[in-house]
Amino acid sequence: MSEITRRDVLRRLGLVLVTTGFVDRVSAQEVHQMASQAQAATGGTYTPVSLTPHEYRTLERLTDLIIPVENGAPGAVAAGAAAWIDTLTSASDQLKTTYTTGLGWLDTAMKERGAEDFLSASAEAQTALLDQIAYRRNTTPELAPGIQFFTWARRMTVDAFYTSEIGIRDIDYRGNTALVSYPAPTEAIAYALKRSGLE
Repeated sequence: MSEITRRDVLRRLGLVLVTTGFVDRVSAQEVHQMASQAQAATGGTYTPVSLTPHEYRTLERLTDLIIPVENGAPGAVAAGAAAWIDTLTSASDQLKTTYTTGLGWLDTAMKERGAEDFLSASAEAQTALLDQIAYRRNTTPELAPGIQFFTWARRMTVDAFYTSEIGIRDIDYRGNTALVSYPAPTEAIAYALKRSGLE
């Protein structure tokens, strides 16, 4: 992929994300590919291109808390969500500012709670802070910037996860594959009929 094409893809997806809040699957998968290539080029460890190493580690921890490993199923870290986000922020000053400001807010909020920063805080303290900023109903002047940032981070983490190979397997997406048979979704149909009052 040429550098111009890479930039074009990143800018297009970054612009769509900033203006609409939505991401298209094909472009998202191209960003995953770019992040994987960057990781392979550095010997298997992703080196952030937009965020500082501390910001990147904080983002990686945040994505892990948003979509953790559950019942043996891989989470956001294995899906490369932080690398995907960092790759996107490298092409958008607005996204980069959103993340550097938001990750800084997390560190400041943890300092006010007695920790050195978000990363050094206990898992319980990290979760307690996220529980506060995960809901708009908790909006106060102090929490508003954190709530706004967490809304973006959660949305982009979910986008990164469910457009990755791991996330696609997680939802059992079978697009572009031939099926021998298509089993009727009887449970879903029964539920929909029951909810609609037609049954």
